[in-house]
Amino acid sequence: MFPITILDILDIVLVAIILYQLYRLIRGTTALSIFLGIFMVYLFWLIVRALEMELVSSILGQVIGVGVIALIIVFQQEIRRFLLLIGSRYLGRRGFSFEKLFSTGSKVSGERLLIVEEIVRAVETMAETKTGALIVIARRGTLDLYSGGGEKLNATISSELLQTIFFNNSPLHDGAVIIEAGRILAARVPLPANDNPNLPPRFGMRHRAAMGISEQTDSFVIVVSEERGKISVADGGEITENLKPNDLRILLSKENL
Repeated sequence: MFPITILDILDIVLVAIILYQLYRLIRGTTALSIFLGIFMVYLFWLIVRALEMELVSSILGQVIGVGVIALIIVFQQEIRRFLLLIGSRYLGRRGFSFEKLFSTGSKVSGERLLIVEEIVRAVETMAETKTGALIVIARRGTLDLYSGGGEKLNATISSELLQTIFFNNSPLHDGAVIIEAGRILAARVPLPANDNPNLPPRFGMRHRAAMGISEQTDSFVIVVSEERGKISVADGGEITENLKPNDLRILLSKENL
């Protein structure tokens, strides 16, 4: 019987974490089917090697030998998303620090509570008037990579300003508003959309964009549906629908705005 060491357990845990993160990145996309196909080919290769079927094993070995390059080409979008996720979470606006790895962001201040109330008040009003909105709130990472495509504002957060930005006749209402370090960093920002073909039909471009940016960064995203006047939030690629203003207030109070 082979002895199991702490390093063996650590090795298994790290592989499990990597596979889980990979699954989160490609689930619901055609890349998942491609990955499963590649896995089946690799499993078949292991079987024919164990059975010493030299010809088939040699052919599959040549295919798998160049598989790394093929994987980079096929999964280039997912690899880019993974690297962006790491960079935005741990190499944020203040650089890398162990504080970012273990910080809970639970500290509450009067200024933060005021910001929360301004955001909630704006979202509640826009939901009542069925004004579509998309608000991206940065956490530990920076969103400079995305805000460069919009209009830089660097403005104080207020309910009136947010409502003005998303007013239908406003030149800034298309795209997203990015909030970072307690200020409105930019407006009319284009965001990467989630390409999952299995999403419900009620999810429009705002919901897909919210899921897309929350997948690629550690941001917290608020969506107001223009058609239904419903409030939703996206976090980690998952979306929660039909929130009440007080539900949003509770969620925002936990964020490090």
